[in-house]
Amino acid sequence: MKLLQLALSAMAMGTVVLGAPAASRVSVVAPSPEATYIGGTEPGGIEYFKGIPFAKPPVKDLRLKPPQRLTESLGKHDATDFGPICPQFVSSTMQGGLDTLPQQALGKIMNSPLLQANMVGLTQSENCLSLHIYRPAGTKKGDKLPVLFWIFGGGFELGWSSMYPGEAWIQESVAMKQPIIYVAVSYRVGGFGFLPGKEVKADGSGNLGLLDQRLGLEWVADNIESFGGDPDRVTIWGESAGAISVFDQMILFDGNNTYNGKPLFHGGIMNSGSAIPVLDIDSGKAQAVYDAVARAGGCDTSDNSLECLRGLDYSRFLDATTSVPGLLGYHSLALSYLPRPDGRTLTASPDVLGKAGKYPDIPVIIGDQEDEGTLFGIFEANITTKDQVVEYLNDLYFSNASRDQLNQLASAYDNTAEDGSPFRTGIFNNLYPQFKRLSAILGDLVFTLTRRVVLQIFSEQNPNSKAWSYLSSYDYGTPILGTFHGSDLLQVFFGLLPNYASRAFKNYYISFVNHGDPNKGSDTYPNWPEWKENKQLLNMYSGHSKFITDDFRQEASDFITDHITDLYF
Repeated sequence: MKLLQLALSAMAMGTVVLGAPAASRVSVVAPSPEATYIGGTEPGGIEYFKGIPFAKPPVKDLRLKPPQRLTESLGKHDATDFGPICPQFVSSTMQGGLDTLPQQALGKIMNSPLLQANMVGLTQSENCLSLHIYRPAGTKKGDKLPVLFWIFGGGFELGWSSMYPGEAWIQESVAMKQPIIYVAVSYRVGGFGFLPGKEVKADGSGNLGLLDQRLGLEWVADNIESFGGDPDRVTIWGESAGAISVFDQMILFDGNNTYNGKPLFHGGIMNSGSAIPVLDIDSGKAQAVYDAVARAGGCDTSDNSLECLRGLDYSRFLDATTSVPGLLGYHSLALSYLPRPDGRTLTASPDVLGKAGKYPDIPVIIGDQEDEGTLFGIFEANITTKDQVVEYLNDLYFSNASRDQLNQLASAYDNTAEDGSPFRTGIFNNLYPQFKRLSAILGDLVFTLTRRVVLQIFSEQNPNSKAWSYLSSYDYGTPILGTFHGSDLLQVFFGLLPNYASRAFKNYYISFVNHGDPNKGSDTYPNWPEWKENKQLLNMYSGHSKFITDDFRQEASDFITDHITDLYF
């Protein structure tokens, strides 16, 4: 419960500074759909346009359907408020297993729209597909500023775009004399956006959250020039599930990222996430999620269970979608909802599409926190032996892998003083007997060593591809968690600690958005070599940075590379 409170508080803090009344109004006339957007201003030279709808409300017959483009004129549209956030999967209401009756009751309470609205100060609604734009004051049509397009994270279960304000990025870009426009997109999460199952596949309604993101990018292509942006210089950036979404946008429709004959984006930044190898949308594991949702909604006996789910009232459908394991619990990163191959949007697992070269060859930045797995390893304190680690991975994660294979993987972390997370802490910080081993495995499989696989794919597909990579260690020494997953939001995005790391990353990223290279346009920080140059990582600390070789935990890395098809989520 305490962790949940901390997580929600951390997510909500991005909205705290945004409630101030605007000093004046600004307007922009945009063509598609035809509209005059009335935005506002903030101190520090910021103009904003919030809550701009980019799709028809996905409600009633459009629930669990691909997003539909807006075509009718919006006339004068008030763009001074964020509007509703998409329905959130905060806590599981699953019955049975290790989920206790109090946890089920807690899930019911935490998933209450009223309580969630009170916690984060925002209304929750299915009518949530909007985006928010921040730009330097005085920006006008024709200025052609590069665009930073933000995709939030949250395990594909929770999160919303308005928790990530863009003011600091605009101000820093102006100070660097490399001004940008910042856009944050909303997309459906949980069972509203990523419901799996053969029924969903047959309906052509898989991976709706990714399609929401894509339609948001198309809106930018149609309209951002009216706001002073350049549709030919768009960088997509995300953290965690948002970073995974960046890679998925690269491989969506077999790598076709064009719209009206032009690329929708021209660079990518992936913070803590890239490719997750996954089973198909109608696999046994995925189908079990659909069946549980249908059963919880009372639709399992219907002749058309998907239509039945579409017809449920909002609260009952929300409860049905949360009747499966959630991120903040024992199942942890064995996610119920995530993008899966459906034969249409994603034609194969991301690793397969990457190896086939089915992605646009664009410059990328991709990196991790040193201890990605610790935040997800704190829920499994009953696991006290290596055999139990193997059983846990086999039962909840990798049904395709043999126990011998998973034992080999677990054995790569036998030296927990060396290879356990939080790393480089010796015998300390082992919250329970297998905490450091399991945290290391989860972090490496989902984030850190999968990043290495992706970079190797990029290098093999095109030796001239441009990629920069990093490993952040700015919270080294934090008990139990180390430099944990999401710590970059505090350091980099929000800049709550205005230290070297915060300033350096802003400098590198803004240069990348402007030039497709983090080193161009500024010489304030060390030259960051491309990863292909001796596999160098920018290793970032709070007060300095250095470069290290990306060869740690090589035994585990080799195993993951060689057995990736057995490690499908």
